[in-house]
Amino acid sequence: MRRLYVQIYLTVLGVVVLMGLTLPLVWWLVPQPETHQKTLDGVSALLADLLPAPDEPPEALEATLQRMSEQLNMNLSVRDVSGKLLAAVGEAPSKLDPKKLARGWMRTRGGRTEAALRLPDGRWLMISPRHQRGHPTALFIGALLLCGVAALGAYPLVRRITRRLENLQRQVDELGTGDFSTRVQVEGSDEVADLARSFNRAADRIERLVDSQRNTLASASHELRSPLTRMRIAIELLARDGREELRERVTRDIAELDELIDELLLASRLDAATELSRVERIDLLALLAEEAARTDAAVSGASVSLDGDPRMLRRMIRNLLENARRHGGDSAIEASVTPLADGVLDGALIQVADRGPGVPQSQRERIFEPFYRPLGMREGDGGVGLGLALVRRIARHHGGDARCVERDGGGTRFEVTLRNAPGP
Repeated sequence: MRRLYVQIYLTVLGVVVLMGLTLPLVWWLVPQPETHQKTLDGVSALLADLLPAPDEPPEALEATLQRMSEQLNMNLSVRDVSGKLLAAVGEAPSKLDPKKLARGWMRTRGGRTEAALRLPDGRWLMISPRHQRGHPTALFIGALLLCGVAALGAYPLVRRITRRLENLQRQVDELGTGDFSTRVQVEGSDEVADLARSFNRAADRIERLVDSQRNTLASASHELRSPLTRMRIAIELLARDGREELRERVTRDIAELDELIDELLLASRLDAATELSRVERIDLLALLAEEAARTDAAVSGASVSLDGDPRMLRRMIRNLLENARRHGGDSAIEASVTPLADGVLDGALIQVADRGPGVPQSQRERIFEPFYRPLGMREGDGGVGLGLALVRRIARHHGGDARCVERDGGGTRFEVTLRNAPGP
């Protein structure tokens, strides 16, 4: 966008300069009206009365031209019928082709503009202003002056239009980052103002839709808590009826629903938050070791402290370890923390690896999509499809990212980069 105003600005200048160069050319090429020719003929007749006759000595002709040149401040020269120079005063006469002599204004080979007057006796009187600049120089200077005037006049107009477009682009970028309260100030009544009004209307609709979705999701999640609690109590009361297998299955289903509600609520908070509400100094190795004890994962690496939200980071690590436990095929889980310093910001790299069947290349990005589960994972203990999506969202809220890579020797390795998060 910063280059847009330069393009418009140069376009305006180019059009003005082109017009400035074209108008003199058009004036030069358009034939002179008949009235101009009659005027030139009248001037020729008057001047012919002041000049000596063709048969008088050249000295008399030159003396008369000298007096006329001083009075008119013009360069004067007289040529015969064939175009041969008879006398001249003032600056050196220009070279011209006798065959191209014609009444009216003409441009000579030296770039000088002269008026050619045909006298009644057949001679030619050539008149030109003194001290003319050469044609290329005059054209260049004129073009520079024209550019200067156009530049001064066009810049404020062009900059005003493009500045509003740049402001609109900044607001669109803010809307894209999740700030749905962004609005654009409407200035003027042109197409740019119409575009700003359209953007504000669209932002209003988006904000209402997102707020409605968040409220509905939060309300539904909270409403599900009550029946789940009642179901747990009922199961405890039925613990002695001898149907232990059914009770355990229902208990697992309830736990899965409870997990889904927790992750939905967390996803809703992450969508609504533009920055972290709680930032503390966290020892990632200690946090990883605490969570690894739940899945018997082997922990290694260095102690790395990082500023971040402890609850979100704990959930992120727990989701990674639970994912490895579910899909690792009962293989050993290895987790590590290493410092990350690449000259931008200090951070950390968390890795969780297993020796399971691995993830195909075509699905390594899709598994981070909400509610996506590979074929065959729709039933049973396959999770709810939000764990890895939350891992990536939490990592990005901490200035990093998450990815899935192939592990040497078979299996899967998840790598999560984290940066120091700014305070609220």
